[in-house]
Amino acid sequence: MKKNRVKELDLSDPKYFINRELSWMKFNERILSEAKDKSQPLFERLKFLAITASNLDEFFMVRVASLKDMVSAGYKKPDIAGLTPLMQLKELSIVTHDFVASQYSTYNRSLIPLLLKNGVNIIRSHEDLNEKQKEYVDEYFVQSIYPVLTPMAVDSSRPFPLIRNKTLNIGALLKGEDGDTEFAMVQVPSVLPRLVKVPDTNEDLTSFIMLEEIIERNIDRLFLNYRVITADPFRIMRNADFTIDEDEAADLLTEIEKQIKKRQWGQVIRLEAKAGMDERLLNLLTNELGIEKSDLYFINGPLDLTFLMKMYGMEGYDEFKNTPFKPQSPRLIDTDTDIFTTIRDHDVLLHHPYESFEPVVNFIRTAARDEQTLAIKQTLYRVSGNSPIIAALAEAAENGKQVTVLVELKARFDETNNIIWARKLEQAGCHVIYGLKRLKVHSKITLVVRREEEGIRRYVHLGTGNYNDTTAKLYSDVGFFTCSEPFGEDATAVFNMLSGYSEPVAWNKLAVAPLWLKDRFLYLIRRETEHALAGSEGRIIAKMNSVCDSDIIKALYRASMAGVRIDLIVRGICSLRAGVEKISENITVRSIVGTYLEHARIFYFYNSGNEEIYCGSADWMPRNLERRVEILFPVENEDLRQELKEILQIQLDDNVKASILLPDGDYVKVRRRSGQESVQAQNVFCDIALNEAKKKTGILNDRVFEPEMHSQEDK
Repeated sequence: MKKNRVKELDLSDPKYFINRELSWMKFNERILSEAKDKSQPLFERLKFLAITASNLDEFFMVRVASLKDMVSAGYKKPDIAGLTPLMQLKELSIVTHDFVASQYSTYNRSLIPLLLKNGVNIIRSHEDLNEKQKEYVDEYFVQSIYPVLTPMAVDSSRPFPLIRNKTLNIGALLKGEDGDTEFAMVQVPSVLPRLVKVPDTNEDLTSFIMLEEIIERNIDRLFLNYRVITADPFRIMRNADFTIDEDEAADLLTEIEKQIKKRQWGQVIRLEAKAGMDERLLNLLTNELGIEKSDLYFINGPLDLTFLMKMYGMEGYDEFKNTPFKPQSPRLIDTDTDIFTTIRDHDVLLHHPYESFEPVVNFIRTAARDEQTLAIKQTLYRVSGNSPIIAALAEAAENGKQVTVLVELKARFDETNNIIWARKLEQAGCHVIYGLKRLKVHSKITLVVRREEEGIRRYVHLGTGNYNDTTAKLYSDVGFFTCSEPFGEDATAVFNMLSGYSEPVAWNKLAVAPLWLKDRFLYLIRRETEHALAGSEGRIIAKMNSVCDSDIIKALYRASMAGVRIDLIVRGICSLRAGVEKISENITVRSIVGTYLEHARIFYFYNSGNEEIYCGSADWMPRNLERRVEILFPVENEDLRQELKEILQIQLDDNVKASILLPDGDYVKVRRRSGQESVQAQNVFCDIALNEAKKKTGILNDRVFEPEMHSQEDK
């Protein structure tokens, strides 16, 4: 019966899929729900609202821009959910306008009153300043703002200026002595604080005003021979999704540098204007920028809410934030023991940010200074601004080690940073590979080759997250150390493939995209399906960022129909419909949004009791499985497998931050049953790390947290 049912249904029917862009918007709504959550500390709510704004910017610059490119090119093929690019844009316009309205409703009706109640007053308009405050901001304008500003007028000799992507500007209509109305603008300088503290007669209040309000109040000083008719802030978003003809590019690095500059000239795809903007000014902007009505957003409040992240970072408001947490010393690493000795003794699993990322940095730094180290090879996708890993690799080359680094220049929005690091590594004597033609290298792998008494030994680190010591404090990831020879052989094969296009005949342990990984996942899902059809238990638990590959989803549907019980923990996009009668009744999908960005990829397969657990760098997305170099690796040590199973189970038990996907594509927060103990997975992991550290030292470490905005797009 089960086999026949699987064959009878057309699993390619669009009704069984959710559009990936609309699913992403549901994810950003879940982040917004954290900003609305009254149980959250006030400044944590500000942080989440800032994150929604940052996310939406990137979404427009990449995803919406891509859809607009498709429409311009006449591309009409529907996606797996049956929507053409034009249909998607129309749906997204409705959803995003509603979302922005909800953002500002949360800001104006909830957060601003709460801030005021707690002694923080954000003055909405310069017209609301008292006389003393007016004097203060006017003096501040003259002393600190005016020297930085560059007013730009538009007339017959001065064309409409280039308005840079994501910058905040003030547009004005001016009337000259000849009676003609002219347009002028000034960019609000990003080098100055957006929130300006002003004196207040109420000693219990700390008052701020937005920088643009001070400029708007004094804008007549910028155009002395004109009368300012009206002035209002606006902001544009440009298409930043550039493509490179890699077959024609003689020098990939130079070509990417050219394309980065072109981002400032990309098509304008969104205009944010202050609600109530003068219609004449608005018409001029929309005509000059080529903006359609659907791409116009009227903002009831300060444009660009990402400034709230700077507010979150202000000192003196700890009582309005979560108790900070310091990553703990990993359970399986003795800081008094040489890292190579530790790895020889046993494989090591790290759970970041609950456990410190420092052992990874130390691994590379120690190898750089170690006389027995012959070579270090590493892939870098995104690194921090002052990366200790880059410094260690450069030191290794200067110490005479053979250092090979693949720096992925096509890591979106990190291209400039990666170009700088690539050149620094080359100058230090490293052999640098600038990515691969038509593929992004998204895998996270390091190989250290040492000469020891027993001969050559290879040490390998594999991870689910980037080699970025900053985001490792904010992203939830797992890392793995081993010196197992089969892993070492595979790691060598990976780097030979990256540097010399040498494909191995077979792999010992690793599965690598784009040639082998997707087939491996389909095999593992199909194996559970066959077990279930044969009457055995079938069980899959998979944690990742996104699920939108149609072949994977259809395989999961077949598994569900065969009786396999499937739990998916998917942070962001999910194109699969869970709980659909006769299709996905055995599939649940949950998303967890919390203090840390859920970024780990962990895959569990029951396999008739012969359990297998894998970790890796890839999500179940076409780009990861078909257009990137990704690595999936097994964790075979029983203790480490138990630890990964515990991580998965704790997330499945989360009844505070978890949301459940409904068949219609909506999400609802998990509801605790009466008397049920609350489980907040990220807090549980903090407690586990603290307890393990206490066992090692007998002392709980101090808590330290460094706030930083993290985009929710896969990094």
